[in-house]
Amino acid sequence: MVSYKSLGLVNSRELFKKAVAGGYAVPAFNFNNMEQMQAIIQACVEEKSPVILQVSSGARKYANQTLLRYMAQGAVEYAKELGCNIPIVLHLDHGDSFELCKSCIEYGFSSVMIDGSHLPYDENVALTKKVVEFAHQHDVTVEGELGVLAGVEDEVSAETHTYTRPEEVEDFVKKTGVDSLAISIGTSHGAYKFKPGQKPEIRLDILHEIEKRIPGFPIVLHGSSSVPQDIVAEINKYGGALKDSIGIPEEQLREASKSAVCEINIDSDGRLAMTAAIRKVFVEKPEEFDPRKYLGPARDKLKELYKHKVVYVLGSNGKA
Repeated sequence: MVSYKSLGLVNSRELFKKAVAGGYAVPAFNFNNMEQMQAIIQACVEEKSPVILQVSSGARKYANQTLLRYMAQGAVEYAKELGCNIPIVLHLDHGDSFELCKSCIEYGFSSVMIDGSHLPYDENVALTKKVVEFAHQHDVTVEGELGVLAGVEDEVSAETHTYTRPEEVEDFVKKTGVDSLAISIGTSHGAYKFKPGQKPEIRLDILHEIEKRIPGFPIVLHGSSSVPQDIVAEINKYGGALKDSIGIPEEQLREASKSAVCEINIDSDGRLAMTAAIRKVFVEKPEEFDPRKYLGPARDKLKELYKHKVVYVLGSNGKA
């Protein structure tokens, strides 16, 4: 058993209290490798933002659970070296079983998500409650989910949306003891969220109804990439084939972050930014074979993207 506190990490409890009171959202950025982690920490240190380092089940398998622990500890020390000891959470994204959540807690995660949203309501409650009871023994925070997001990202997939039902949230929070709640109000996983001609829109009316029922309770938005069209165009310019990929408008996310939404998850935008930079190098310098020469520019492009998100979408700059 490794305590996240010995790694210099924090859980999300105090961060969310401040975010709800301050009208901003804490960024939850997914990472799988060193370059992504470097870009996230650089961006958040430069903008003095707290951050949630987010790891999916697939990322944990890819990077190795032991290496991830030391990468998270390294992120804490790296932030100090860069000049700002920002609060850093290590969070499991879309955990699908008690066993996975338990293992992550034992390996030093400071926060876990148990996603039972695909289960019947009572089974979701029972599974979430079981994870909460174990996690809270170790002062680890837990995120639950009500409603289902469409789309595909890593090992999470669903064909259609199921909007969160506001009439269920109060009962769910009370019965499970979760620290935050992921809701479905129109965001979706992956880069192909909407098609040309569709009007991307998140249901702020559902969000406001949920706020009325559990005032001040931390709300989380998944699938919140905006799929910047300039980055999509750059990928396609350099040999990519991303057709009809449209995301959530950033102004809608900024509006949501001023409310009880205190965590916004962004993954696909980061993947797109890195891919655009790598493709550009491969086309313009086909003789290049040093990974540093294409992963370095990819890291730089990712950092700039995340700085933009922190300042203009989440409003978390200066809140570390």
